[in-house]
Amino acid sequence: MSSMLSSALRTLPVSSAWAAGAFTRSLSCSSQFQAAAQPKTKKTLGKTGVKNVVVVEGVRIPFLQSGTSYADLMPHDLARAALQGLLTRTSVPRDVVDYIVYGTVIQEVKTSNVAREAALGAGFSDKTPAHTVTMACISSNQAMTTGVGMIAAGQCDVVVAGGVELMSDVPIRHSRKMRKTMLTLNRAKTLGQKLSLISKIRPDYFAPELPAVAEFSTSETMGHSADRLAAAFGVSRLEQDEYALRSHSLAKKAQEEGLLQDVVPFKVPGKDTVTKDNGIRPSSLEQMAKLKPAFIKPYGTVTAANSSFLTDGASAMLIMSEEKALAMGYKPKAYLRDFVYVSQDPKDQLLLGPTYATPKVLEKAGLTLGDIDVFEFHEAFAGQILANLKAMDSDWFAQNYMGRKSKVGAPPLDKFNTWGGSLSLGHPFGATGCRLVITAAHRLKKEGGQYGLVAACAAGGQ
Repeated sequence: MSSMLSSALRTLPVSSAWAAGAFTRSLSCSSQFQAAAQPKTKKTLGKTGVKNVVVVEGVRIPFLQSGTSYADLMPHDLARAALQGLLTRTSVPRDVVDYIVYGTVIQEVKTSNVAREAALGAGFSDKTPAHTVTMACISSNQAMTTGVGMIAAGQCDVVVAGGVELMSDVPIRHSRKMRKTMLTLNRAKTLGQKLSLISKIRPDYFAPELPAVAEFSTSETMGHSADRLAAAFGVSRLEQDEYALRSHSLAKKAQEEGLLQDVVPFKVPGKDTVTKDNGIRPSSLEQMAKLKPAFIKPYGTVTAANSSFLTDGASAMLIMSEEKALAMGYKPKAYLRDFVYVSQDPKDQLLLGPTYATPKVLEKAGLTLGDIDVFEFHEAFAGQILANLKAMDSDWFAQNYMGRKSKVGAPPLDKFNTWGGSLSLGHPFGATGCRLVITAAHRLKKEGGQYGLVAACAAGGQ
């Protein structure tokens, strides 16, 4: 989990792997923008001797349910489209970009460094370095903070960070027995050796290894973890359904009002141009109540209706040193001020990253929960979100599990994911982090305020 702190034309992000945090601060505090509204506090969160890092722009292609319009593409096709969308929106010259970092979770083996393949496809020079990171659902947060570190260290001035996931086409492997046999067969020199190896193949060798969104260390899926977490914190099925309905309703409203400004159209080869997310589907509590438990049967409370769905999508973000951005004539959207990554027990606390990351990143910045104007938390499951909010608001949990004297408190819902979240907009694992950060920036600009906090939970022991 990771959390990030930012302040910029109304932005502060926090995200978590198993838990991480980050802040953004509104650029209205910058001396270059004195005409902007005065912030409620003069705390800039700047660090002596460290370059200011700013978000210039962030975009994403529409997030689509897996198996729909992107089904015939490859991950680098989606990432390339996001990069091209960023170039079109910002008009940044390709040769100005010093480095490209992308996050992804389920890698296509043919393009394991998807950042490099996408960059070449988008027309970047083959002299522009690019690499790919993986950290479960916060992979693009890791890509962004990698870029922040490179700029802060003086290694780069301009970095493009992003993420991509194509759940429509994930690798399916032969069984290990078959793989071993085939690799040995490839080294066999004589016909006799080859026939001997082939004769050892048994029917069970042909059983494929199907992918699963599961922890390697526990063999437990995220859905099972969410179900147990909801039960541990007393989150009812009705509460989860109500929260999921809230997410879809808010996302629908934001989409209709044109607030999802980070979405760029994508002309899918051989198909129509995709212009909006297709997973936003407000239902009713009555319809949602009819669904059966998806993971722990028959008594679980996590269903398809209150979980994020398998999603295809990609995102890209242009980050720069403030000095470079202003020299190029850009008006940044946010300062990226700080971030935290934390890890927990992968079985019982897998999805509690925001609870652990949020107080740490606030303390690093010298802020309190009350200073935050915008919260963007990743919604893997409604039960996961609500369990985190209860944990954050519990003195008992803070004292017995976090080693703290008191709770950090729960974010108020009127500041929390008010344009929808992953339950409704979709969750392409590697691409979600960039959506969270740029949404926080846009909300700060639209709704007012100085600080935004972005938090996400991540599965996987990365």
